[in-house]
Amino acid sequence: MAFTPVLIAAHDDQSALFHVGEAASDALQKMAEGGDTSQLSAEITNMGGVTLDLTSAPTLAGVTSSGNLDTGSNMYLSLGAMLLPTNDGFVGLDSWKIPTQAGTYTIMLNAYDAGTEINDEIINGGGMLGVQGIPADPSGHAGTGGSGASSSEGNQSVHIHPGNIGDNDPMGGFSDLNSSVHRWLNPVAKLVITVK
Repeated sequence: MAFTPVLIAAHDDQSALFHVGEAASDALQKMAEGGDTSQLSAEITNMGGVTLDLTSAPTLAGVTSSGNLDTGSNMYLSLGAMLLPTNDGFVGLDSWKIPTQAGTYTIMLNAYDAGTEINDEIINGGGMLGVQGIPADPSGHAGTGGSGASSSEGNQSVHIHPGNIGDNDPMGGFSDLNSSVHRWLNPVAKLVITVK
């Protein structure tokens, strides 16, 4: 698993990157399907929030990144990054209330499904709005020729991601994902926050 560039945002209670149970915004869809956080960042800053691009390139599992963010008077923290390889999966933190007491806080982060694309598990360079498919597998363990793990899904709102299925057929089967490499369960990341 890998994360596309990670966006961290501090904001008020009137803005957020996403909310579970609601339809994904266009900005969230761009991030969840293609890793583009620029519109989410612009929306937060236009509402008086502040953002930090924690990473600038895809980050493979096991890598630690750190950064500093002056949250100002903003009282909530959110995070988002596309999960690769997925169709519209992302790691997220939804409007966590920033404690007023100094200290170190650890949050385990779940993967969410934006509900904007069918999880077909086909790697075809997709990633743009309206283009079905997975952009890439940064780990290089994907196969080709999959017929599609799913052809229809009913939940079109943001929800907990069901995970990748994958198969063990590198030249066909129903998925381009390798079930020995690409399967995962929640949580998918650990966020450590130091409040000063």
